[in-house]
Amino acid sequence: MAVLGLTNNGVWQHLRALEDGPEGLLIRGTLPVDANGVELMLEHWDQGTSEPKHYHPGDDMTIVMEGMMVVQCYRQQEGKWVADGSERVYRQGETAYLKAQQVHSVRYSEACKLVYIHDGQFDFIEVNA
Repeated sequence: MAVLGLTNNGVWQHLRALEDGPEGLLIRGTLPVDANGVELMLEHWDQGTSEPKHYHPGDDMTIVMEGMMVVQCYRQQEGKWVADGSERVYRQGETAYLKAQQVHSVRYSEACKLVYIHDGQFDFIEVNA
Protein backbone atom coordinates (compact mmCIF):
# COMPACT_ATOMS: atom_id res chain seq x y z
CA MET A 1 0.00 0.00 0.00
CA ALA A 2 1.36 3.42 -0.97
CA VAL A 3 1.43 6.08 1.73
CA LEU A 4 1.35 9.73 0.69
CA GLY A 5 3.46 12.35 2.43
CA LEU A 6 1.95 14.89 4.80
CA THR A 7 1.36 17.55 2.18
CA ASN A 8 1.25 15.83 -1.19
CA ASN A 9 -2.20 14.26 -0.94
CA GLY A 10 -5.54 15.48 -2.33
CA VAL A 11 -6.19 17.79 0.62
CA TRP A 12 -3.57 20.16 -0.79
CA GLN A 13 -5.05 20.25 -4.31
CA HIS A 14 -7.21 23.11 -5.57
CA LEU A 15 -5.27 25.88 -3.83
CA ARG A 16 -6.02 29.28 -5.39
CA ALA A 17 -4.94 32.89 -5.15
CA LEU A 18 -7.35 35.32 -3.50
CA GLU A 19 -8.63 38.15 -5.69
CA ASP A 20 -7.25 40.84 -3.37
CA GLY A 21 -4.89 38.61 -1.39
CA PRO A 22 -1.22 39.12 -0.68
CA GLU A 23 1.42 38.06 -3.19
CA GLY A 24 2.81 34.60 -2.59
CA LEU A 25 -0.31 33.13 -0.94
CA LEU A 26 -2.41 30.26 -2.27
CA ILE A 27 -5.39 29.14 -0.16
CA ARG A 28 -8.16 26.55 0.13
CA GLY A 29 -11.14 27.30 2.38
CA THR A 30 -13.89 25.27 4.02
CA LEU A 31 -17.48 24.44 3.32
CA PRO A 32 -20.07 26.16 5.56
CA VAL A 33 -21.62 23.82 8.12
CA ASP A 34 -21.68 25.45 11.59
CA ALA A 35 -22.64 29.08 12.25
CA ASN A 36 -20.76 28.92 15.60
CA GLY A 37 -17.80 27.01 14.23
CA VAL A 38 -14.29 27.75 13.14
CA GLU A 39 -12.88 28.74 9.78
CA LEU A 40 -10.15 26.52 8.45
CA MET A 41 -7.81 27.34 5.60
CA LEU A 42 -5.01 25.44 3.95
CA GLU A 43 -2.33 27.96 3.01
CA HIS A 44 0.78 27.86 0.87
CA TRP A 45 3.17 30.81 1.21
CA ASP A 46 6.14 31.36 -1.10
CA GLN A 47 9.57 31.70 0.47
CA GLY A 48 10.46 35.33 1.20
CA THR A 49 6.87 36.58 1.42
CA SER A 50 5.46 38.31 4.49
CA GLU A 51 2.34 39.70 6.11
CA PRO A 52 2.30 43.26 7.53
CA LYS A 53 1.22 44.14 11.08
CA HIS A 54 -2.36 42.95 11.51
CA TYR A 55 -4.76 41.12 13.79
CA HIS A 56 -7.76 38.80 13.60
CA PRO A 57 -11.05 39.10 15.53
CA GLY A 58 -10.85 35.61 17.07
CA ASP A 59 -8.25 33.33 18.59
CA ASP A 60 -6.32 31.32 16.02
CA MET A 61 -3.82 28.53 15.62
CA THR A 62 -1.47 27.76 12.76
CA ILE A 63 0.05 24.31 12.27
CA VAL A 64 3.21 24.28 10.16
CA MET A 65 3.09 21.27 7.84
CA GLU A 66 6.18 22.26 5.82
CA GLY A 67 8.67 25.11 5.93
CA MET A 68 9.42 27.79 8.48
CA MET A 69 7.60 30.96 9.52
CA VAL A 70 8.65 33.75 11.89
CA VAL A 71 6.03 35.60 13.96
CA GLN A 72 6.56 38.95 15.70
CA CYS A 73 3.93 40.26 18.14
CA TYR A 74 3.46 43.97 18.88
CA ARG A 75 1.96 46.25 21.51
CA GLN A 76 1.27 49.97 21.48
CA GLN A 77 3.62 52.27 23.34
CA GLU A 78 3.23 56.03 23.17
CA GLY A 79 1.04 55.73 20.09
CA LYS A 80 3.48 53.49 18.16
CA TRP A 81 3.64 49.75 17.57
CA VAL A 82 6.70 48.23 19.23
CA ALA A 83 7.90 44.63 19.34
CA ASP A 84 6.35 42.70 22.22
CA GLY A 85 9.03 40.11 22.96
CA SER A 86 11.34 38.45 20.49
CA GLU A 87 10.42 36.83 17.19
CA ARG A 88 9.14 33.28 17.43
CA VAL A 89 10.19 30.71 14.85
CA TYR A 90 7.86 27.85 13.91
CA ARG A 91 8.95 24.80 11.90
CA GLN A 92 7.31 21.65 10.55
CA GLY A 93 5.15 20.01 13.20
CA GLU A 94 4.94 23.08 15.45
CA THR A 95 1.83 25.13 16.22
CA ALA A 96 1.52 28.89 16.73
CA TYR A 97 -1.32 30.19 18.90
CA LEU A 98 -2.47 33.82 18.89
CA LYS A 99 -5.18 35.44 21.01
CA ALA A 100 -7.93 37.51 19.42
CA GLN A 101 -6.79 41.02 18.42
CA GLN A 102 -3.08 40.28 19.05
CA VAL A 103 -1.24 42.49 16.56
CA HIS A 104 1.47 40.52 14.76
CA SER A 105 3.44 40.21 11.52
CA VAL A 106 4.67 37.06 9.80
CA ARG A 107 7.68 36.29 7.56
CA TYR A 108 7.95 33.08 5.57
CA SER A 109 11.67 32.23 5.65
CA GLU A 110 10.96 29.06 3.67
CA ALA A 111 8.04 28.07 1.48
CA CYS A 112 5.30 27.03 3.92
CA LYS A 113 2.27 24.81 3.92
CA LEU A 114 0.04 25.69 6.86
CA VAL A 115 -3.23 24.57 8.41
CA TYR A 116 -4.84 27.75 9.77
CA ILE A 117 -7.80 27.55 12.17
CA HIS A 118 -9.68 30.70 13.26
CA ASP A 119 -12.30 30.82 16.03
CA GLY A 120 -15.41 32.23 14.37
CA GLN A 121 -15.55 34.27 11.19
CA PHE A 122 -12.09 35.15 9.84
CA ASP A 123 -10.99 38.69 9.08
CA PHE A 124 -7.59 40.30 8.41
CA ILE A 125 -7.32 43.76 9.94
CA GLU A 126 -4.14 45.61 8.97
CA VAL A 127 -2.84 48.24 11.39
CA ASN A 128 -0.88 51.40 10.64
CA ALA A 129 2.87 50.93 10.95
